[in-house]
Amino acid sequence: MSLQQPAIFCNMVFDWPARHWTAKYLSEVLHGKQIRFRMGMKSTDTGRNTVPQFETTCSYVEATIEEFLAWNCDHSGISGPFRDYDHSKFWAYADYKYFVSLFEDKTDIFQDVIWSDFGFPGRNGRESTLWIGSLGAHTPCHLDSYGCNLVFQVQGRKRWHLFPPEDTPFLYPTRIPYEESSVFSKVSVVNPDLKRFPQFQKARRHVVTLSPGQVLFVPRHWWHYVECTDPVTVSINSWIELEEDHQARVEEAITRMLVCALKSAEDPHNTRAWLNPTEVEETSHAVNCRYLNRAISAFFDHSGTSKGVKTQELKTNGEDMKKDELNVYHLMEVEQTGSQNLTLETVKQEVASSFGPDLLPVLPSSEKPPSERGGIFESDDKDFVGKGGEHFGKLHCTKRQQRMSKSENATVGQIASNHAMAHSQTFISTDDVLDCLVNPQVTKIVAQLLIQGRSL
Repeated sequence: MSLQQPAIFCNMVFDWPARHWTAKYLSEVLHGKQIRFRMGMKSTDTGRNTVPQFETTCSYVEATIEEFLAWNCDHSGISGPFRDYDHSKFWAYADYKYFVSLFEDKTDIFQDVIWSDFGFPGRNGRESTLWIGSLGAHTPCHLDSYGCNLVFQVQGRKRWHLFPPEDTPFLYPTRIPYEESSVFSKVSVVNPDLKRFPQFQKARRHVVTLSPGQVLFVPRHWWHYVECTDPVTVSINSWIELEEDHQARVEEAITRMLVCALKSAEDPHNTRAWLNPTEVEETSHAVNCRYLNRAISAFFDHSGTSKGVKTQELKTNGEDMKKDELNVYHLMEVEQTGSQNLTLETVKQEVASSFGPDLLPVLPSSEKPPSERGGIFESDDKDFVGKGGEHFGKLHCTKRQQRMSKSENATVGQIASNHAMAHSQTFISTDDVLDCLVNPQVTKIVAQLLIQGRSL
């Protein structure tokens, strides 16, 4: 059983104690505990920025949830940690708050989150992350290198913009700012600069508004931009490990080594410009070499097969992926040359019989501009059922996802177009080189070559 496209689960968490985890409730549970809020500028309808608001451009505040809620009520003349931030101009986001750190002395609360209901025995809040945000708070468009994602919306609503992995060339991937396991898009997907990023017009956007009580499934390597659309939002998520993660960690180690080496050489005293604030580990070359060697050793430890067999398996997978690239590319070309309305109607008809009232597929948006409507769904899975007494198995992604891009030509075209716009095309920066060296396609090949070389 596999689910390869986003879907929303309904009526699955009605009996979870965490259903009542509003920001007010959490402020009482975590009374007096300071957490870090990311502060960003709100966008206006007439002046949305065409540049993503990366975490390296944000400021940060240490505050309690009580202080956040008081500021969020828009009280004029408020004192405290938010005093320098006009509520009408800024949003606040307590993101990536791991339960094990947040509730370190209240571990019983882990049982309030019951991911085992989704087919993962024993999985609860210990493997979860909390998100609390104000209106407009968002994460830049990115894909996660590891696993798939389950997101439970507790309070308020969030609008998700999702793009399939095979559209990666159209999202203009970059590893600056660097964060392990996050590949960012250079495009502001809610207000794209199509002169600079013309290929983005080909990306297939899926838009859905996640409401309280719903759980969104985000498959491996699906791009997503997420924005809070209510005054206060609370979400809980868990990243589910997958078999592919073992090679992905080798790819991430290669990426880390290259980014840190080149960017540190360029400016050894200014890591803030390129290193995400979430990255707190040492970035020296010696440390990164050890990290890479541990990732490769872990790959072989997990494989449990002879090195010769593993080499053959990698070669076979490489051949299969080339075939998949051609098939995906052909399919996409057919879809893009046909009528989009007709395609959407066909998709809706095909998935109508595959989903019941408790599982809703996420469909591609019928509009090219950013959609302001929620509840658009698409998927093609046939095996999921609700929580009303029927059998529900463990979520599985396919053993080998389709290649993230459709062809070498598409990727080369995407990279080249980054430098064909303004006068800056005559100057090749360190970031330009890195965008090529740590492109997801390239790091995948390097990882496979390293593994094959180790197996000889």
